[in-house]
Amino acid sequence: MPKTTTLTMDQLLDASSVEALKAGDVVEGTITSIKKHELWIDLGPRGVGVVLRREIGYGQKLEEGQTVTVSVIDPEMEEGHALLSMRRAVKDRGWEELERIFAEQEIVEVMPYDTNRGGLLVELEGIRGFLPVSQLAVGHYPRVSGADKDEILQKLNALTSTPLKVRILDVSRKENKLIFSEKEAVKDEMAARFSNLKPGDVVEGVVTGVIDFGAFVNVEGIEGLIHISEISWERVDNPRNYVKIGDKIKAKIIAIDKDRLSLSLKQMSEDPWLSEVKAFKKGDTVEGKITRITPFGAFVQLSSSVEALVHVSEMSDDESVDPEKLFQLNEKKQFKVLEIDTENRKIALSLKKTSKSKSKTAKEAKESK
Repeated sequence: MPKTTTLTMDQLLDASSVEALKAGDVVEGTITSIKKHELWIDLGPRGVGVVLRREIGYGQKLEEGQTVTVSVIDPEMEEGHALLSMRRAVKDRGWEELERIFAEQEIVEVMPYDTNRGGLLVELEGIRGFLPVSQLAVGHYPRVSGADKDEILQKLNALTSTPLKVRILDVSRKENKLIFSEKEAVKDEMAARFSNLKPGDVVEGVVTGVIDFGAFVNVEGIEGLIHISEISWERVDNPRNYVKIGDKIKAKIIAIDKDRLSLSLKQMSEDPWLSEVKAFKKGDTVEGKITRITPFGAFVQLSSSVEALVHVSEMSDDESVDPEKLFQLNEKKQFKVLEIDTENRKIALSLKKTSKSKSKTAKEAKESK
């Protein structure tokens, strides 16, 4: 242990009024000696202390006479000096700063240093924390097909070393817990953007994910969803045949639900059904192709955009008729138009009335002979 610093009379008098060191105190001192495995600190009226090599931390440039901040581990060892830690002091000060940032709901910038399948690993003020996937903003949320964890991890890895603006969602020194949220950091900004939008507006966005029931779109940081029924005027079986990730599109807002936009791609063009349905009228005999067969009836394609339904009750006078046995997919048959409901875009067809009409025509032709 190096020679103890000699105190002046004034310092000795001041020392009597100085509060004694206690474990957990964070204090400042001056480096008096730098050795291979330890660092000696002059604490003024509070005496001297030592920082062991493992408690110094890494990457710090230190020199004698330099003022440093230390945390007290043991206020008085058997040898009479205090056991100190620079690493713990950084953490103690760090927790205090994090608690202040949390209390004031301050927005800070962080840079993720690693990932796992649940989110991003982040460090702030010397304290390691976590940013869950669910707390990422729309532009960074990893939209993937199904629950492909490897694809999620790949997208998260792309965010490491990327500056992110976040708010602290939860902080607890006792539980060593630090949780961040990017969504909370942009919440006010998103609210301002939402206030300028209304149903009927046309917006531009980028497709961020395509799933079985539709497509997700990033509209300047706001999440939008195009449901499968709003992708095209024609029947859509697979959204991936119409849009792909990265596509820039224009869509119409049809509803605003909390923090998400409901969008329509098909409403960016006129409904072709309305023009094509004009070719048909009640009582017409039409030819159509069977596209779907269900227990209650069969769907029939009359034109590229017009689909109609022949209900099971209009297939035959036999009440036990089975649509699966009566029709085959892609088969073409003739039907009679029973009703056209333009408002609800529905057309009702009959097969049995077409058959009766044919029988009647054949009978009349036979009688005329």
